[in-house]
Amino acid sequence: MMATPADALPSGPEWTYEVKWDGYRTLAVKRGPRVTLYSRNVKDVTKQYPSIARAVAAIPVASAIVDGELVAIDANGRPSFQALHHQAARALAYYVFDVLQLDGHDLMRQPLRVRRAALGQLAFQPPVFRSDPLPGTPNRIVQAVRRIGLEGIVAKRVDSPYEPGKRSGAWVKVRFDRRQELVIGGFTDEGGRVGSLVIGYYEGRRLLSAGKVRAGLTPVLRRELRELLLPLRTKRCPFVNLPDSRSSHWGQGITAEDMDTIEWVRPKVVAEIAFTEWTLDAHLRHARFVSLRTDKPAREVRRETSA
Repeated sequence: MMATPADALPSGPEWTYEVKWDGYRTLAVKRGPRVTLYSRNVKDVTKQYPSIARAVAAIPVASAIVDGELVAIDANGRPSFQALHHQAARALAYYVFDVLQLDGHDLMRQPLRVRRAALGQLAFQPPVFRSDPLPGTPNRIVQAVRRIGLEGIVAKRVDSPYEPGKRSGAWVKVRFDRRQELVIGGFTDEGGRVGSLVIGYYEGRRLLSAGKVRAGLTPVLRRELRELLLPLRTKRCPFVNLPDSRSSHWGQGITAEDMDTIEWVRPKVVAEIAFTEWTLDAHLRHARFVSLRTDKPAREVRRETSA
């Protein structure tokens, strides 16, 4: 079940609030002593996170399916998505916020309050933790989470069932730094390393450009990205809305003259991009590269709109 992006938290007694952890969404399936971890695109990632799998296996139940976020903790004790991606984490943690099945009983049609009660009966051991609801009013929760420096907040209706694969509006997420996944469709080559990335999103079967991003690319990352993207080169521009007729600068349009300077790639690689806002002509303003996202297929990347 996915959360709908929003600019502000909903309020009322039917809503409850949790930390939005900056990591990989992960399902853990326990069958006796055997545990399998699945990413958001249903890839088996158990071998990548053996400490998490061992801790889930130690939960004293015969079987369970739990949902949560796999988070890297950096040297300062804060969640770090980049540390997770580059395997530079000081520690890993798995924050569990939902239980879908327990000892053979399907709980997905039960309201969230019932699933949370069942989750509260499970005994976890580090590095597995329960992500509990946050106390207080929405405004005070926002202030506290911002002050700590976490990514955002997820609001959930306490009566909501678990709806796999849906953004029903019963779960709402507010990010303090707006982000979303975008597909890499091209790059500029500057002396053997990536200068900027051309990024976009799918609208039906059409890939639309959202402009360029240069900020956030470190020297090491520029070289790594070039090695990753070179095998995907193609002569054909994958974006249906390029070239752009407007003048070009970083994060804005791509003119016919710019097209000759870009190495086009098959749209297979997904990146998470931070930005301040979407412009009226559907480009990102003040875009910044955050990290690669290996847990989401490129074809599923759509422009996220706020509720």
